[in-house]
Amino acid sequence: MNKILIILSLLVCLTSCTEDTKTPPEIKAMSVDMKVRRFDQLFAAASKEDLAPLKAEFPYLFSKKFPDEYWAQRFTDTIQLEINEEIAKVFPDFESEKASIEDLFRHIKYYFPETTVPKIVTLTTEVDYRNKVVLADSLLLIGLDTYLGADHHFYVGIPKFQSKNFRKEQMPVDIAAAFAKTKANRLRQKDFLSEIIHEGKKLYLMQLLLSETPAHEILGYTPEELLFAQENEKNMWEFFVKNELLYSTDRKLLSRFINPAPFSKFYLSFDNETPGRVGRYIGHEIVKSYMDNNDVSLKVLLNQDATIIFANAKYKP
Repeated sequence: MNKILIILSLLVCLTSCTEDTKTPPEIKAMSVDMKVRRFDQLFAAASKEDLAPLKAEFPYLFSKKFPDEYWAQRFTDTIQLEINEEIAKVFPDFESEKASIEDLFRHIKYYFPETTVPKIVTLTTEVDYRNKVVLADSLLLIGLDTYLGADHHFYVGIPKFQSKNFRKEQMPVDIAAAFAKTKANRLRQKDFLSEIIHEGKKLYLMQLLLSETPAHEILGYTPEELLFAQENEKNMWEFFVKNELLYSTDRKLLSRFINPAPFSKFYLSFDNETPGRVGRYIGHEIVKSYMDNNDVSLKVLLNQDATIIFANAKYKP
C-alpha cells in the first residue's frame, strides 16, 4: 500500500511539474542564431600536421604552459582515443542538444535582451566534472565527456551523488546555472538564511529559463529526492528555526545543507534518507513565496537583500 501511495504521489508531482512548465508563445517565437563548433570531432580527426590551424582557430583551448609536442602526443594517446570513441557514440551529432540550448537562450534573451548569444564549442576535458560548462560573454565551452551517462565506466570512482547527473539532460541545467550565477547579486551577509536565499534566487531564475524542464532536474534531484524535500519541507524548516541556524555564520552549514553532497547532515538517524543540498530547496521556496506575494520584477529580486526577501515572503511551509 505504501509503495502505491508513493508512486501516486510521484505521478501527481510530475504531472503538476509538466502543467506548470509551459513556454510562453512570445518566447517560442523568438529567433536565436547559435553556432556550434565541434572541436572534439576536429581534434579526434586531426594529426600533427593539423595542430597549427587548430591552435590558430581555438587559441584559448591550447594552454601556453604546454609545448607543441605535448599536444601532438595527445592525437595518439590511448586514453584520448578512447574518450573520442565514447563521445562519438553518445554524440554522433549535436542537433537535439543544440535545440535545447537554443531554447534556453530564447528565454535568456527574453528576460535579459542585452545578453549576447554565445558560440558553442564542444570539447573533451579528461572528465573535468567541476568545469562541465564554461560560459563567457560570447563563448560557451561544453565538456562532452562529462555527459556520457550516469553509469558510464569513465566515472568509476567518482561519487554517485555527482555522477548521477553526468547526463545529457543536465547540460542545459548546468548552462542555466552558470548564467544564473552571473545575475544573482553578490552576498552582502554570510549568515545561513542569506546563503539559502541566494541559492533560491538562482534556482528561481533557472526555473524561468528552463520552463519545460522538470523541477527535479533543475535541482539535480531524482523524482524521489524531490518528493522527500516536498513532504519534509515543514520539518526541515522547523529544524533550522529551533536550532537557531538561520542567522548563524558557521561555514560548516554550507557543507551540511548547500554544497553538493550525498545527503544533508541534520546529524539525525535518518540523514542517509535525505537528499543533499536541502538548503537550496528551502531557499527556493522562500524566494517563490516572496515573488508570489509581492509585485516585484525579476531584476529587483536578483538584487534584493535577503533580509527584505524573508521579511516579505510570508513563507509558511
